[in-house]
Amino acid sequence: MESLRFILPQSEIPGHWYNVAADLPNPPPPPLGPDGKPVNPEQMGAIFPAAILEQEMSSERWIPIPQEVREIYRLWRPSPLVRAARLEAMLGTPAKIYYKYEGVSPAGSHKPNTAVPQAYYNRQAGIRRLTTETGAGQWGCSLALAGQMFGIDVRVYMVKVSYEQKPYRRSMMRAWGAEVFASPSEMTQTGRDALAREPNHPGSLGLAISEAVEEAASRADTNYALGSVLNHVALHQTIIGQEAKKQFEMAGDWPDAVFAPCGGGSSFAGMAFPFYADNAAGGHKGKMVQLVAVEPSSCPSLTKGQYAYDFGDSSGFTPMMKMYTLGHNFTPPSIHAGGLRYHGASPLVSQLYHEGLIEVVAVPQLATFEAGVMFARAEGVIPAPESCHAIRAAIDEALRCKQTGEARTLLFNLTGHGHFDMSSYDRYFAGELEDFEYPREAIQESLRHLPDLA
Repeated sequence: MESLRFILPQSEIPGHWYNVAADLPNPPPPPLGPDGKPVNPEQMGAIFPAAILEQEMSSERWIPIPQEVREIYRLWRPSPLVRAARLEAMLGTPAKIYYKYEGVSPAGSHKPNTAVPQAYYNRQAGIRRLTTETGAGQWGCSLALAGQMFGIDVRVYMVKVSYEQKPYRRSMMRAWGAEVFASPSEMTQTGRDALAREPNHPGSLGLAISEAVEEAASRADTNYALGSVLNHVALHQTIIGQEAKKQFEMAGDWPDAVFAPCGGGSSFAGMAFPFYADNAAGGHKGKMVQLVAVEPSSCPSLTKGQYAYDFGDSSGFTPMMKMYTLGHNFTPPSIHAGGLRYHGASPLVSQLYHEGLIEVVAVPQLATFEAGVMFARAEGVIPAPESCHAIRAAIDEALRCKQTGEARTLLFNLTGHGHFDMSSYDRYFAGELEDFEYPREAIQESLRHLPDLA
């Protein structure tokens, strides 16, 4: 029988993270402080340990993974590469479809790939307490898990709409010892101000980041940890794509196109950046791989945002980063892919898109749930709503191949399972979900409030 699962031995867990900054055609634009000048490590040292800041600003191609981190990675890594043969048959496509399944981690997603090293570096720096934000709860769960492993207390500000939609993610965080609060909360001045303006504020990732950063900056014993967007987070996730490349060699195959969901950008970076390294060097055996980030049409930061300097949070506590943004005070609609409800995108992902080195598509909510159900009925795994975006784009490409007769090889990042997202699926089955195309006028109004660097 033809093999459908490709499993690497644990000795093949990557020993280094790949830093895409080393292979960009142009140096990444630096983050800026309130004065419009590049920030230095000392300015960010109030909320990040030195080792993380080194990685954030590094241009080295390979960053060693500490042995203590690799030991914890062994709990679930390497994750499997799977040929989705039953999905191919359901679609009647000549395309071959593979997925990298990150839902095998204890937290059920790709997020522990960065939560573990972030907790490790903070523990090495003597930090015993971390604050963070979370959208759908995948990141909050992952940092709670990592904090428990390194003896660090964790406080999570969870976007209110997801706090209400996903109660079992809250339970997971608490099982691993974390405190969880709905954002906006009464715990911070940022939260109190937001509630004063709008008592029923649904929350946003930008606002939850503001609350977490405000608390971390106000306490000497506390640092902040971020689950996406920043360079060091993208760096840590590249173990996904590195493993996938080895697994494709096992399969005697290679992808023509790679798809990954994109909100802040960590899952796309983790899968696509190692393949971009080959593209930058002229391709794998001369073959260039199409790299496609897939975002929600209701929060289209890459496809409808502006490439500009903006804050990473709603209140302007973070440095300004050059990225595609909808404006830091943008409040996205309450879609069920809570992990993709962010106003901006990773500066590295943004730069690659701006320079024409990757592609981006936006897909509507109903089509993503349709794709997720198709995948579950063919392959058995119920995907997280965020992952359904990549599945949708891969299915669309497979159907295009069905029309043209092309036998392309497609790979997507199945970033996590949807076991704690079943209320979202229930609403889809009940016909209670709807598509939302964010109005161009509302986006333009939000973009009017970008920082003025003139």
